Amino acid sequence: MKNPIASALTYIFLIIFGAVMVVPFIWMLSTSLMTQGEFNKNDSIFIPKEEYHVWQDGDTERRVILVQSKDGKAVIHVLNSEGQISTDFEEYLEVPDDQVKMVRKKPSFHFDNFVKAFKKVPFATYFANTLYVSFITLIGVLISSVLAAYAFARLEFKGKDLIFYLFLSMMMVPEPIYIISSYIMLDKFNWLDTYNALIIPWCVNIFTIFLFRQHFKSLPQELFDAASIDGCSTFGMLTRVVLPLSKGVMATAAVFSVIGSWNSFMWPLVMTDRPELRVLQVGLSYFNQEASTQTTLLMAASTFSIVPILIIFFLAQKQIIASYAKAGLKD
Repeated sequence: MKNPIASALTYIFLIIFGAVMVVPFIWMLSTSLMTQGEFNKNDSIFIPKEEYHVWQDGDTERRVILVQSKDGKAVIHVLNSEGQISTDFEEYLEVPDDQVKMVRKKPSFHFDNFVKAFKKVPFATYFANTLYVSFITLIGVLISSVLAAYAFARLEFKGKDLIFYLFLSMMMVPEPIYIISSYIMLDKFNWLDTYNALIIPWCVNIFTIFLFRQHFKSLPQELFDAASIDGCSTFGMLTRVVLPLSKGVMATAAVFSVIGSWNSFMWPLVMTDRPELRVLQVGLSYFNQEASTQTTLLMAASTFSIVPILIIFFLAQKQIIASYAKAGLKD
């Protein structure tokens, strides 16, 4: 029986570490709902709030900037609907102090930041490119991984284990090491600055092959013996026996493939140059350069860029956990 104190401490540590990981996302979302002025004041971290002055101009309430208030008089800048100083009024307008009041809104959510960020650069093109690249790459990864993993798991041929271990060793090579040689090779193929450079090199994923292989090896041999007695071919066993029992691991592989394509930055940045081929992460980088002083818009862009991946991950988390558990089984 488990020690209740040990279990309680485990959950406490998990909650603390989970909170530490979640806090940056909460800050990102909170900042994306603030005005830039509110963020610059640094009065609020997680709860967006807004403070501003208004001038009661007869029956009309106008938003203003309070310059000075002294001896019953207030000097103000009257703002227009776009938040700029209005040219319809004197720039340093003097009005009675009791006509100007402070307005405080807490919480104050500015969802228009998302619209402004989306329109500031062609995010629609970036999303379309990312979806296209992710989808085509996913198809390539599933086909190549299923075939390779089935061969490594269920077929017998000379050097099978050696080839598989060589495959696994390639996972240890970081991308910056081979990116120059890859650039030269793609240049020889005339694939630079095309969709081919973004898709074809990533249609094979070694981790996905490993994941499928471990799952295929865990399937009972009796199923294959029965299929063989019924006259099923090797390829028929794959399509009629293995794949119907591999929906969970295929869902996991699909999620990881989409996440990898969605978060890809260095490769598309180096291999493409045309703005119409930019994927989401590269587009965010250029947006960062254009809106470097507008932190709220940057956080809004980051938020709507990461939300689709979070949704996919939460929908498929059970399959991911189950697949990892099976991948850890001994041969």
